[in-house]
Amino acid sequence: MTAQPPYKNTPKGFTQRTAQGILNLTGWQLSPFPELNQAVVVGGPHTSNWDGILGILSAAALGVHSKVMIKSNLFKWPLGPVLKKLGGIPIDRSKNTGVVEQAANLFSEYQKLVLIVTPEGTRTRAARWKTGFYHIANTACVPIVLATADYVKKQVSFPLVLQPSGNLQSDLETMYECFASVIPRHPHKLSAPVRRLWDARHHEGS
Repeated sequence: MTAQPPYKNTPKGFTQRTAQGILNLTGWQLSPFPELNQAVVVGGPHTSNWDGILGILSAAALGVHSKVMIKSNLFKWPLGPVLKKLGGIPIDRSKNTGVVEQAANLFSEYQKLVLIVTPEGTRTRAARWKTGFYHIANTACVPIVLATADYVKKQVSFPLVLQPSGNLQSDLETMYECFASVIPRHPHKLSAPVRRLWDARHHEGS
């Protein structure tokens, strides 16, 4: 019997068809998601609110069961059920166990878990990336998948699957290079480490 991929890329239900239809109408193309049951997905470059909308539409169109970490104190009635429905996972910052450990433990609880993070943390010129996502993936022994949106090609892609090596700086440089290879909505708002490489690429090409 042939094993089925964990996430099928053919739209089935109403939500998938609707999301794919919106992407089609707006001219965006969507690459298949890697055949992985578990991953930390790093989305970027993050320079516009449209990045988040594209991310939501892409996850829905692919049928990926994505989750986002949210502070546990927000999961009270009436917001709690809504956040859970939207893929929110409560993280208790008051616990003795840190956020990284709590998030890594989620991969033991869920057979299928795609945890989405935006390490730049802001839409405007972040000086550095937040690296919690890396420590979560490294602790849980799951791959990091980069998700990029190229606003010239109008293409959402997953160009890199990276198993953390334990060498944080080296792995970050690989991810910076990947983000620097696409055209964001607002290049002048790129995070500093990505902007450095993006400027070098475009200066050489001019």
